[in-house]
Amino acid sequence: MRPTTLTLEVSGKDPDTIQTNLTAAVDTAITQAMAAGGHGILVTQHTYNDFTVTLHPDVPYGQTREERRLDKTPG
Repeated sequence: MRPTTLTLEVSGKDPDTIQTNLTAAVDTAITQAMAAGGHGILVTQHTYNDFTVTLHPDVPYGQTREERRLDKTPG
């Protein structure tokens, strides 16, 4: 059985690159989730250009959820 922890960092300078990189990361996470079982995929947006894709125990197997945790600090 493969490990059930996986976190991939994804970033890009433009929307097309971000989408391409996110798709590749989610595809990798799906492959890992199918091999390990038991966890779904959580995609988290941290900034406008930075994301993580994680196998997460709070997401049911077979599902992908998205959340935003944008930095609210004025800059």
